[in-house]
Amino acid sequence: MGSRAGHTIYVGNLPLDVRQREIEDLFYKYGHIVKIELKNPPRPPGYCFVQFESSRSAEDAIRGRDGYNFDGYHLKIELSHGGRRLSSSGGRSSRYSDGVDKYGVSRRSEYRVVVRGLPSSASWQDLKV
Repeated sequence: MGSRAGHTIYVGNLPLDVRQREIEDLFYKYGHIVKIELKNPPRPPGYCFVQFESSRSAEDAIRGRDGYNFDGYHLKIELSHGGRRLSSSGGRSSRYSDGVDKYGVSRRSEYRVVVRGLPSSASWQDLKV
């Protein structure tokens, strides 16, 4: 969707039959929409990317619509990351390159569980339930 970092949001947990016009109706009040890229995978949920003219509009849309009940689907909205980038440290994020995460806690232990596909806003408390 271009290199406009901070201007694009990810909208997850959409019904598969959602239309572009419905996405426009959800987000037009937050600012000028440059582009909507609708994704309809073979199985639910659907998702899309919405690019705004300004990063302020994207932030306002996240605050205003994250968790919104859209036809029985609770939307998950966050800033788009623009794709995954691999670092030279074996594909791991550079924040783990020294064996310590950003909170100063060692990521090495006798036991390990890898959970993938979570949004960046997920915390360990979300997994503890």
